[in-house]
Amino acid sequence: MSSHHIPRRKIPLFGRELAMPQSRRLRIAIGMLLVILGILGFLPVLGFWMVPLGVLILSYEFAAVRRFRRRSVVWWERRKRPPGE
Repeated sequence: MSSHHIPRRKIPLFGRELAMPQSRRLRIAIGMLLVILGILGFLPVLGFWMVPLGVLILSYEFAAVRRFRRRSVVWWERRKRPPGE
Protein backbone atom coordinates (compact mmCIF):
# COMPACT_ATOMS: atom_id res chain seq x y z
CA MET A 1 0.00 0.00 0.00
CA SER A 2 1.58 3.29 -1.09
CA SER A 3 0.78 6.56 0.53
CA HIS A 4 0.40 9.39 -1.96
CA HIS A 5 0.71 12.60 -0.09
CA ILE A 6 -0.51 15.49 -2.19
CA PRO A 7 1.08 18.72 -1.00
CA ARG A 8 -1.39 21.43 -0.05
CA ARG A 9 -1.46 24.37 -2.40
CA LYS A 10 -0.10 27.46 -0.69
CA ILE A 11 -0.63 31.01 -1.83
CA PRO A 12 1.90 33.70 -0.86
CA LEU A 13 0.17 36.66 0.75
CA PHE A 14 2.01 39.58 2.38
CA GLY A 15 5.13 37.52 3.05
CA ARG A 16 3.19 34.59 4.53
CA GLU A 17 1.86 31.43 2.93
CA LEU A 18 -1.85 30.76 3.08
CA ALA A 19 -2.72 27.05 2.83
CA MET A 20 -5.64 26.33 0.53
CA PRO A 21 -7.97 23.31 0.54
CA GLN A 22 -6.88 20.31 -1.54
CA SER A 23 -10.19 20.20 -3.40
CA ARG A 24 -10.04 22.20 -6.63
CA ARG A 25 -13.80 22.76 -6.53
CA LEU A 26 -13.58 24.19 -3.03
CA ARG A 27 -10.73 26.53 -4.03
CA ILE A 28 -12.77 27.75 -7.01
CA ALA A 29 -15.84 28.22 -4.82
CA ILE A 30 -13.83 30.22 -2.26
CA GLY A 31 -12.32 32.42 -4.98
CA MET A 32 -15.69 33.08 -6.62
CA LEU A 33 -17.32 33.81 -3.27
CA LEU A 34 -14.61 36.30 -2.35
CA VAL A 35 -14.97 38.12 -5.68
CA ILE A 36 -18.78 38.23 -5.54
CA LEU A 37 -18.94 39.33 -1.90
CA GLY A 38 -16.10 41.80 -2.47
CA ILE A 39 -18.17 43.58 -5.09
CA LEU A 40 -20.62 44.26 -2.25
CA GLY A 41 -17.80 45.90 -0.29
CA PHE A 42 -19.86 48.96 0.53
CA LEU A 43 -21.88 46.81 2.96
CA PRO A 44 -20.75 46.31 6.57
CA VAL A 45 -18.31 43.41 7.24
CA LEU A 46 -17.65 42.81 3.54
CA GLY A 47 -14.87 44.73 1.87
CA PHE A 48 -13.41 45.51 -1.52
CA TRP A 49 -10.20 43.78 -0.32
CA MET A 50 -11.98 40.49 -1.02
CA VAL A 51 -11.91 41.00 -4.81
CA PRO A 52 -8.10 40.89 -5.28
CA LEU A 53 -7.83 37.96 -2.86
CA GLY A 54 -10.48 36.06 -4.83
CA VAL A 55 -8.72 36.84 -8.11
CA LEU A 56 -5.43 35.64 -6.59
CA ILE A 57 -7.00 32.32 -5.58
CA LEU A 58 -8.70 31.88 -8.96
CA SER A 59 -5.47 32.71 -10.81
CA TYR A 60 -3.99 29.45 -9.52
CA GLU A 61 -6.85 27.54 -11.16
CA PHE A 62 -7.49 29.34 -14.47
CA ALA A 63 -4.94 30.52 -17.05
CA ALA A 64 -7.11 33.46 -18.19
CA VAL A 65 -7.35 34.81 -14.64
CA ARG A 66 -3.60 34.22 -14.18
CA ARG A 67 -2.86 36.32 -17.31
CA PHE A 68 -5.19 39.08 -16.06
CA ARG A 69 -3.44 39.07 -12.67
CA ARG A 70 0.02 39.26 -14.25
CA ARG A 71 -1.01 42.11 -16.55
CA SER A 72 -2.48 43.95 -13.55
CA VAL A 73 0.74 43.55 -11.55
CA VAL A 74 2.85 44.82 -14.48
CA TRP A 75 0.48 47.79 -14.96
CA TRP A 76 0.60 48.62 -11.23
CA GLU A 77 4.41 48.43 -11.08
CA ARG A 78 4.75 50.71 -14.13
CA ARG A 79 2.27 53.13 -12.61
CA LYS A 80 4.27 53.37 -9.38
CA ARG A 81 7.51 54.31 -11.18
CA PRO A 82 8.42 57.98 -11.35
CA PRO A 83 8.05 59.51 -14.85
CA GLY A 84 11.11 59.29 -17.08
CA GLU A 85 12.49 56.14 -15.49
